[in-house]
Amino acid sequence: MALAAARRLLLHAGSRLGRREAVDGARRFANKRVLVETEGPAGVAVMKLRNPPVNSLSLECLTEFTISLEKLENDKSIRGVILTSECPGIFSAGLDLLEMYGRNPAHYAEYWKNVQELWLRLYTSNMILVSAINGASPAGGCLLALCCDYRVMADNPKYTIGLNESLLGIVAPFWFKDMYVNTIGHREAERALQLGTLFPPAEALKVGVVDELVPEDKVHSKARSVMAKWLAIPDHSRQLTKNMMRKATADNLIKQREADIQNFTSFISKDSIQKSLHMYLEKLKQKKG
Repeated sequence: MALAAARRLLLHAGSRLGRREAVDGARRFANKRVLVETEGPAGVAVMKLRNPPVNSLSLECLTEFTISLEKLENDKSIRGVILTSECPGIFSAGLDLLEMYGRNPAHYAEYWKNVQELWLRLYTSNMILVSAINGASPAGGCLLALCCDYRVMADNPKYTIGLNESLLGIVAPFWFKDMYVNTIGHREAERALQLGTLFPPAEALKVGVVDELVPEDKVHSKARSVMAKWLAIPDHSRQLTKNMMRKATADNLIKQREADIQNFTSFISKDSIQKSLHMYLEKLKQKKG
């Protein structure tokens, strides 16, 4: 299903996917996998991923996430978004491997197009984005956090964050790499990408993957206080500055979107890559068993 068609389907799904309600003066709307609560006077929305058990970014989750973000961008009363998780102990496990294993090339292409779309919307959003990382955040989960303007992480040694694609036998695309380099520098990114490093909180703070660590029960309150500081800056000057800093990185993907989709589809379809994914998925099954 094409992205535009999927959006139309979900936007017209009525009460099942787009229900809205007022809760204690706040507004909320929910898809199956994303819950959004907005506070009109504060100009802040909270987006909660709720795709249990690990908030994997399936095609459906990506589509609902993008639609929710689009709704917020079109709401002129919303200036900032706090991105977090409703699943205990996990921010997001990242891209859904089942979308990349045992499917046909057309599916791989559609899936990757949706990954690109979500990243571009997050990374170039005019809204202030603060991530409240309340659990593990590998691979695509780390990517979501890196898109944000500020990252607050729970100081729990059980939680890790990083782009660990190499451990799965796959390669992070150039735009993952570009954003990682922008965030933690070339040498740290080069080493972390090759090793598939998942940083515990203290190391993540040291290298700059996250901006602040707080006790787990303080993640959301800290994210709100950070948001208040950013909201004090005039929108026009902050937005222009953000665009100036990020435009070249975003444009690098925009200019190569189709080629990137073709490269991903060709790469993920290789027998050797499918075999690596199969082995990794089998290991996950054994752990669950």
